[in-house]
Order: sequence, then C-alpha cells, then structure tokens
Amino acid sequence: MRNFPIFDGHNDVLMSFAPPYSQPIGTFFQRNTDRHFDLPRAKDGHFGGGIFAVFIEDASSMALLQNLNTLSQGEKIEATALDFATAQQATMHMVANFHRIAKLSNGQMKVVRTANELDECLSTGVVAAVLHFEGAEPIGPDLDELEVYYQAGLRSLGVVWSRPTLFGEGVPFMVNHTPDTGPGLTDLGKALVRVCNQLGIVVDLSHLNEKGFWDVARISRVPLVATHSNAYALVPITRNLTNAQLDAIKESGGMVGVNLVTAFLNADASDRTDVAMETIVRHFDYLINRMGIEHVGFGSDFGPIDVPMPDVIQDITGLPKVIDALRQAGYGDSDLRRIAYENWARVLRKTWSM
Repeated sequence: MRNFPIFDGHNDVLMSFAPPYSQPIGTFFQRNTDRHFDLPRAKDGHFGGGIFAVFIEDASSMALLQNLNTLSQGEKIEATALDFATAQQATMHMVANFHRIAKLSNGQMKVVRTANELDECLSTGVVAAVLHFEGAEPIGPDLDELEVYYQAGLRSLGVVWSRPTLFGEGVPFMVNHTPDTGPGLTDLGKALVRVCNQLGIVVDLSHLNEKGFWDVARISRVPLVATHSNAYALVPITRNLTNAQLDAIKESGGMVGVNLVTAFLNADASDRTDVAMETIVRHFDYLINRMGIEHVGFGSDFGPIDVPMPDVIQDITGLPKVIDALRQAGYGDSDLRRIAYENWARVLRKTWSM
C-alpha cells in the first residue's frame, strides 16, 4: 500500500491540555487511551499535519457533547454563549500550549503560518500544525484581538461553534432539521469576515447556521471551507451541509473535510460505533460526486474520547484505513493524494496568499 501524508482539517487535541481534562502537555508525546490523538499514533497514521482547534468547553457545551446520542431521539441540544473574559483567558492558555507542544517536539512539529511552510512540512515529514479558533468568542467588537492572534499563528477561524457569539448564531444539534435555525451574521460578523479575508484567515463554515453561511458566501472573496461537516442528504442533522451549500462551496473553489464522528455518519444520527467502512466511503463518494474530487478531504474531529468514533477507525491511526478503503473502491493514486493533502494545501495557499 502506498502511503501519503494525510492533512486533517480539524482536531480538538488541544482540549486535552485545558480544563476539565488538564492533562500534562508532555503526554502528547506518549501513547495514551484518553484521546484519539498523540504524536506517536499520529506518525503511525501518516499524519502530515492538520488544523488544531482552540475550543473552549464549559458546562453547557460539555453536556451537549456528552449527549449526542439523544440526537437520534429527536431532541434539540443547545449550548449557551461564553463571556468574553472567560473566552480570552481560556484561549490564551490553549494557544500557549499549542506553541509549547511545537517547541517540545524537537523539530517533529512546526507551527505553520504560510503555504510554503506547509508544503515543506508535508515533503519532509514534519507535522504541520495550523492554529484554528472554533468560535470567535475571544475576539472583541473592535477586532483588535484578531490581529494579535494572527501574529500568534491564527490561520483559521470559525465565526461560531454551536452557540451564539457577537458575530453570529451557531446551529443547535438537531435531527431532521435543516441548518436554517436562526438569523444570519451580525454587522460585526460581516466585518469579521472581511478582515479575515484581508489578513488571510480561513473562515470555517462548520457550526454556522444556514443564513450565516450565505452571508459568508456573499461577502468572502476566498474559497468557502467547512472543515468538519458532512452531507445533509445522507444524515439530516443541522451540522451537515445541504446540496445548495455544497454547490456554493464547489463554485468558490473551496472544500469540505469529512467528519468521522459517528453521529455524522450513521443515517439515524445515532452514536453507534459499529459503523462499516463502506458507510464512511459512501460519505466521500457522495461529496465527491456532488462537488468533484478537488473539493473533499479529511476533517476528522479527533479529540478527547468523549465523542464516539467508528470502531473501524478508533483514532488517528485509522486514517490510512480510509485511504485504503477508498483505493479499493476505485480511487487511484492521483485522486487519493488530493483527498489526503493536496486539496487542503491548495485551498490554504489560495486563502493565505490573499
């Protein structure tokens, strides 16, 4: 089997080193069973790099994530807004840990700020780490913080997680309901998108509601990206993307990272982990048939083990199994390279060079 470096569009491993988990950052360099991802297993999984999310977990978001199984029962799961001071403090801690991990890696991992740095890492085997905020809560109304975080390496930003911010509304988790769940971006949210374009920061559409999505689509001048979402046509949950949204992402030259969390893969949105590899391949097939091979990649959502992954994947070591399954389904090496890393490299280069 030919091995490609795999770039993964979304992981939450930084949560492991922040409350409530608060593991020592040194455990990132040791094999463990408390999360889906550490450096030894990343190497086993041919992980060439990825987008590392700063996600701030509080009581309401923790309850939401731990009750994803109720999605299949038709319940609506929501989280409340964070206050700015809490978000700032937590973000500073997680960004500092992100840089500490890269420094402690002794050259095995690099904080990537440019497309050339990304390409160099992918070609040399150094893990390329891209900093992402999953929700703009640590950014104030004057947007000054955005410039500061950009200088600290921020290159991807979700306007929201599934909770409201100053900038827009996140989608609550619901089954058999479209992403059309609330109002679009606020005026501040529209300004945020424009500044992200100017700086060269990806605007992540995952977790944003449908009206907010279309606001970004109208404003943004770079490829549209959903780092970790799947197709609503296959699993009708609010976090997935309608065909119209997929078409808009394709038209912009953007891409979707396939989310491997079981609730995004099972047709009934359940948290059953006995997901067949054929089901995962079906999600890739659908997106590729709808959008084209150049618009699809990985967006695993790996992190602490609270969120269930398929048994056939389990953790980051399972990514090459997906590549192998896609090969067996008829995808050739040129297509697999695009899925594995080339699509992400293209979209990031296009966005970061603006």
